[in-house]
Amino acid sequence: MAKQGVASMLAVALVLVSLAAFPRECSAHRAAANSHGKTKGVHSIGVCNGVIGNNLPAPSDVVKLYKSKGINAMRIYAPESNVLKALSGSGIGLLMDVGNGALPGLANDPSAAAAWVKANVQPYPGVSFRYIAVGNEVMDSDGQKTILPAMKNLQGALAAAGLGGRVKVSTSVRFDVVTDTFPPSNGVFADLDYMGPILDFLASTGAPLLVNVYPYFAYKGDPQNIKLNYATFTPGTTVNDDGNGLTYTNLFDAMVDSIYAALEDAETPGVKVVVSESGWPSDGGFGATAQNARAYNQGLINHVGGGTPKRSGPLETYMFAMFNENEKKGDPTENHFGLFNPDKSAAYSIRF
Repeated sequence: MAKQGVASMLAVALVLVSLAAFPRECSAHRAAANSHGKTKGVHSIGVCNGVIGNNLPAPSDVVKLYKSKGINAMRIYAPESNVLKALSGSGIGLLMDVGNGALPGLANDPSAAAAWVKANVQPYPGVSFRYIAVGNEVMDSDGQKTILPAMKNLQGALAAAGLGGRVKVSTSVRFDVVTDTFPPSNGVFADLDYMGPILDFLASTGAPLLVNVYPYFAYKGDPQNIKLNYATFTPGTTVNDDGNGLTYTNLFDAMVDSIYAALEDAETPGVKVVVSESGWPSDGGFGATAQNARAYNQGLINHVGGGTPKRSGPLETYMFAMFNENEKKGDPTENHFGLFNPDKSAAYSIRF
């Protein structure tokens, strides 16, 4: 997980500044839960399994915890043989990153892509591979140039291995690849020369665009204009979009719908969106409390089964992260995004 960054803050700020003009009490919180509070129609709530810690459970215990909580999808950030072995036969769907450091080799040599598939996918027929993420939040221009060639080479290697129809190849991008996000109907890709060919590839293969979406960083960046309740799925604020006639009760929906608008503007409206990361820290910085983290993450679980105002239906979403990771660098909040502590106790009460 990486922060949304300054560029993202500026993009989201366009949403935030307008909140002061629109807030009013909403009549009902838009949620996808039945009268018993259980989520309806969620295709997949996944959880990202970060491993930047020296006190984390063994992979076999991690998989048992996923299954005991009914979590049916996992994201990992590099091929890890011990995790892949533990996942075999579990039925847990997997989003697996290639690791950013592997991009140049995969881009430059189709045989390297074939070797990667042979080493990291084919030996694990019992793993339910769902997506391969070619790059996670790659921001430098040289790195971005390697993404599409690497995607094409991996797609070819998977097809040659007889897996092309089952495993989709995509890339995971930061939210700030989209700009002009207020109102959501104005959303466009900031650099269509970069994103356009990737989107065309995704449209041709039927793979989704993976996007990391963090209302937390938006709230942290401008708490005077963004309402905490609007950021955490708590009733009390609505925002109207005159461009599409829709009403928003939370920032997550507004952010995702700006991505859908950008896809339409890029003439690739059929490309699905999968939220490849979203979460809220429980300690270590501004707004990072167990109460806020629980409100956001429980709200996210309850909400995504119903989709967004623009796109109804289940929105596949991966929460960040399974465990607090004590060796992550950066702001102290980076160590406190976990739903669970390393001893597998809950960081706060959460229901899947």
